[in-house]
Amino acid sequence: MSKKINYSDILSLKQSIVYIVGGKGLIGKEITRAISSNDAKTIVLDINNKGSKQFGNIININFDSSNLEDIEDKFNSIIKEFGCPDVYINCSYPKTSDWRKNTFSDVSLKSYRQNIEIHLNSYSWLARLAAEAMVRSCVEGSIVQLGSIYGILGQDLTVYEGTKMKENISYSIIKGGITNLTRQMASYYGKKGIRVNTVSPGGVYDVSQSKKFIKQYSNKVPLGRLADPSEIASAVLFLASNASSYITGSNLIIDGGWSII
Repeated sequence: MSKKINYSDILSLKQSIVYIVGGKGLIGKEITRAISSNDAKTIVLDINNKGSKQFGNIININFDSSNLEDIEDKFNSIIKEFGCPDVYINCSYPKTSDWRKNTFSDVSLKSYRQNIEIHLNSYSWLARLAAEAMVRSCVEGSIVQLGSIYGILGQDLTVYEGTKMKENISYSIIKGGITNLTRQMASYYGKKGIRVNTVSPGGVYDVSQSKKFIKQYSNKVPLGRLADPSEIASAVLFLASNASSYITGSNLIIDGGWSII
């Protein structure tokens, strides 16, 4: 017998505690807006937050996900103060100052290792900490992580021609690792009622991008454009809510059709 669902309320996060790591970034800002506008107590953890400040149902906390020495104690202390997350979202993008040199021809072993450490390893460890907190509190929660189409595909170098943009060896490894971490966590934590999914965007529009890149990239997308950050945020909202209650271990690709060709 099917459940009687109130479809007008199914995206609501009322009485939910939602943690968003990297909630001040390009995509993170829209995710924060989407989550907080659906009535969740929204805990935004971002390196750009200065002190704890509350605005309505949004609480901003300074948090450096790249500092793996302190990450566990800091995250657990935040949970102790604000409560166990019902939903945990990571859209952070920690990287070194020489990130642009992580090309096959220019990358150093030191930079490569640092970027794997602060990005892939911080995503992995924080996701584990969030899941274990849910288990201890008997919360049947949702975890959503940000991957990329370049976690499942090789980079198309032709879209960078005539720009200063290049391929990145570290990025593909990081995002590929996050995507498979989702599958492993979904397998393990499913019996605890915890869902784990990845959202993998294609190119997302940013005003700072090269116009040539935007044109070359858009010409290869069936929908003919880059994504707006709000289009990623709405997918995260879906996976955070009960609208996706039977979805786990998935990689939701939001790329305007880029990966189908």
